[in-house]
Amino acid sequence: MSAKTPANAPAKRTDKPTEPWKQRLIRSLLYGRNVDRAAKARVRVGFAILAFAAIYSVIGGRLVMFAIGADSHGARRAASQDVIATARPDIIDRNGEILATDVKASSLFGEPRRIIDKDEAIELLTATVPDLDTGEVRERLSSRKGFVWLKREITPKQQQDIHKLGIPGIGFLRENKRVYPTGNEVAHLIGLVNIDNQGIAGMEKWLDTNGLADLHRAGFATDRLQKPIELSVDLRVEHALRDELLRAKEKYKAKAASGLVSNVKTGEIVALVSLPDFDPNNPKEAHDPDRINRLTTGVFEMGSTFKTLTLAMALDSGKASLNTLYDARGALHYGKFAIHDTHPLGRSISLAEVFTFSSNVGAARVALSQGVEAHRAFLKKVGQLDRLRTELPESASPIVPKRWGELNTITIAFGHGIAVAPLQAVMGINAMVNGGYLIPPTFLKRSEEDAKAVAKKVIRPETSEKIRYLMRLNAEVGTAKKADVAGYYIGGKTGTSEKVVGGRYSKKQVLNSFTAILPADNPQFQLLVMLDEPKAIPETMGFITSGWNAVPTGGKVIARIAPLLGIEPRFNLPPSDRLILATSRTTQ
Repeated sequence: MSAKTPANAPAKRTDKPTEPWKQRLIRSLLYGRNVDRAAKARVRVGFAILAFAAIYSVIGGRLVMFAIGADSHGARRAASQDVIATARPDIIDRNGEILATDVKASSLFGEPRRIIDKDEAIELLTATVPDLDTGEVRERLSSRKGFVWLKREITPKQQQDIHKLGIPGIGFLRENKRVYPTGNEVAHLIGLVNIDNQGIAGMEKWLDTNGLADLHRAGFATDRLQKPIELSVDLRVEHALRDELLRAKEKYKAKAASGLVSNVKTGEIVALVSLPDFDPNNPKEAHDPDRINRLTTGVFEMGSTFKTLTLAMALDSGKASLNTLYDARGALHYGKFAIHDTHPLGRSISLAEVFTFSSNVGAARVALSQGVEAHRAFLKKVGQLDRLRTELPESASPIVPKRWGELNTITIAFGHGIAVAPLQAVMGINAMVNGGYLIPPTFLKRSEEDAKAVAKKVIRPETSEKIRYLMRLNAEVGTAKKADVAGYYIGGKTGTSEKVVGGRYSKKQVLNSFTAILPADNPQFQLLVMLDEPKAIPETMGFITSGWNAVPTGGKVIARIAPLLGIEPRFNLPPSDRLILATSRTTQ
């Protein structure tokens, strides 16, 4: 007798859970008895293909990630160690021409901890890149560091050849490389960078010391965030000046040559050349001690160009006029020393003649008439006794007598016994001809309004007018005649400094200089040309003084740069006393 089921007992479920239709279809295709065997085979093969494709896709993806991740891993390590060359802004001239810019270049690195066979890696790398030093590569790859540089800035072919080797732990990073499209043209002004793209000289170093390095550390100095740095230099004028200086250096067999062009109203440096120079794309050249920037780093006795300051001092004091006479009948004796003129006149000469005949005796008597303290105070006021600071880090302090007596005043009056940077002397003479304003030089663009804000009045406008007259008169009848290019109404002053050799002044080794203003009636620019130890040639008739080499060189430079500077030629102008001094009631 069967047991009865309680009335309230739950009924048993006899139906099975419903299987999803997709699973039923797959089960039917794979295992169903009623399905065609050929169809089953095709389905099974398709699933096998899909399975293998998925597996190989995963493996391939991992390999790609590993290959990419090697460089990324190296990049992260390099970034954490702050060794990747940083980005820098372009440097351009006043017309927008690129003087320095960044390009991308690949560099080779290694991760010693990830290299399996270091001996094999070293052998393969040095065979592919012969200029790799085997010992240095072995030392770096044998270290326990996570990242080491093996070679910076490799060529695309080298990168391709090394990539084909497939060495684990060897990779490439794209870095910023600084290039200088103009080569030597503006080398001393631009300077250069080190292998990490950090400025080490010139305007490149100025960039780092004026905020660029801080931006790098903060991570803001990216390629897209940096505006070009616009300089005051004009590449066209720079090229013309350098070209003429190269020719003069070769022609007169000079040891060195240098020159600059300055805007007398703004203090902007429009061109600066110092030869021998170097190619900043080849940094090794810059280490040659003979390739210094002679215009800011060197200090020299500037010779008779200093007479411009001496005579301006006397005129501005009101104690002398253009017609004041000074005894130049013979040598000036002071103790055991005697000061001579190159071309003695044997008579008393006026202050104007002191300038045009470049009389050492006359200049010394002019300075003595003002007094030692007044002389020293005036030179300090016009910036000749203190170190000149500009954007260029390379600068030198002037060599000034510790005890300044009458003998110092006598020699300094005609540019001996004091050594200054040539740019410093240019700044002083700018003030003598621009109306009397001492304006600090700059290598950045500056307006006349901005210049007035930093200018200091040092002489009266009337004094400046008389100095312009003297400089123009010197081009008409004095030592600057060989630079008087028709149409440009230039003014100028020559200087020939005997160099100290073995503790004594040498008459055969000289430093020649020539400073010119154009146009003399309303100066816009000053040109300085310097030749170090020029030799006598048949054309100079055996002479080595400035009037025979630096002055004609200056004339050639003026003929080329005046049109570039926007100075229009004017012909048939009256002489200096009628044009420049026309507004004065008297020349007294």
